[in-house]
Amino acid sequence: MGIDKNRETQPVALDDNEPRNHDAPDNSSPDNSASNGAGSQEEKEIDLLELVYRLWDQRKTLLIWVMWGVLAGLIIAFSIPKEYSTSVKLAPESQSSRTPISGGLGALASMAGISAGGNTGSDAVYPTLYPDIVESVPFAISLFDVPVTNKEGKTFTVREYLEEETRGPWWGVIMSVPGKTIGFVMGIFRGKKDKEKDENHVTNSFKLTPEENGLVMELRKRISASIDQKTNVITIETTMQDPMVSAVLVDTVVDRLREYVTNYRTNKARQDLEYAQKLNDEAQQEYYKAQQRLADYIDRNQNLATRSAQVTQERLENESSLAFNLYNETALQVQSAKSRVQETTPVYTEITPATVPIRPTSPRKGLIIGGCAFLALVACAAWILFGTPLVEEYKKKAHELKAGRSDDNIEEDGESKGWKLWKRSKKGEKKDSDYQDS
Repeated sequence: MGIDKNRETQPVALDDNEPRNHDAPDNSSPDNSASNGAGSQEEKEIDLLELVYRLWDQRKTLLIWVMWGVLAGLIIAFSIPKEYSTSVKLAPESQSSRTPISGGLGALASMAGISAGGNTGSDAVYPTLYPDIVESVPFAISLFDVPVTNKEGKTFTVREYLEEETRGPWWGVIMSVPGKTIGFVMGIFRGKKDKEKDENHVTNSFKLTPEENGLVMELRKRISASIDQKTNVITIETTMQDPMVSAVLVDTVVDRLREYVTNYRTNKARQDLEYAQKLNDEAQQEYYKAQQRLADYIDRNQNLATRSAQVTQERLENESSLAFNLYNETALQVQSAKSRVQETTPVYTEITPATVPIRPTSPRKGLIIGGCAFLALVACAAWILFGTPLVEEYKKKAHELKAGRSDDNIEEDGESKGWKLWKRSKKGEKKDSDYQDS
């Protein structure tokens, strides 16, 4: 029987029960998946190598960018003024009124960074509150009039030093020019009364002027206090542009903090001492008056032997004795109150005293230069790998678009020329027909 070669072959659907051809490659097998994974890994490696080669081809450009980054880092590093930091470490004595956690719990709490000394007792100014005290507005205002001496021997107040002697980088000066200009213009139009008010102004922590608020914020940046939760060691640090001013200021801050905490802790004991001293003074006056009355009576009645005179003398002697006993008791109370004031006065041990720093703590020139060089390197690499291809692709598309528009213009010019020739041919045919008719 013959076979029709021109007959189209129809696809035959395979039955699910029919055996499949196992010789065909199965992409879902583990071997094939492993080969696909290896292929994708090779493609990634090839892509990475291609990126490395592209960067290596542009190594001169990378070097130029890094040099510009180093130059920018040098300008920034040497434009920032030097800052000197001085730190003092204090160890406050433990209060006997506190009941520390004993045994293993205290050790575990100390290992976990929790103060087991307890914030219990009547003391409400814990060492953990010392940083808040240093950053408070009244504490900062109290430092405005503190005299400080720089390394050249000149003496300023802290306010004068911050306003006149502290300088910033050159870009900060440029950015502050508009504000200073506006302030100068406004100062011209201000009246004499406003100027007199400014001269007679007294700093009030409840209502600060913008200049005073700026000084408080500047002091908060330059004065810091921290506490180790395990050991309760207090670290107070100041940062200034002059090493001598930094050392003097941190010493003053430590003294002011001691005074503040001492005044708080001894406030109740000092009030008790004042009251006991007042009672003692009154008892002393009464005792002296009683003695004087007794002495006057004896002098006036030396030769009298009557019973009434004896009774009066005995009564005056008893009053003098009672006044003396009261005076004696109040004197003992005064001594006891003085001892309580001494007991409640905190004692701080300076672990690390204030010393004049020799080397500046900022700016870190090496870190700034290295950071600028690294940023320049990253920026150049990103431009080579991503920016340049995008620009080339954009230029290519723009060129293709321009070429397409020029081709369209050429076609339009060809069509216009053909249309003109066709019109001319039509006009020629019409003239020929008119001539034949004539």
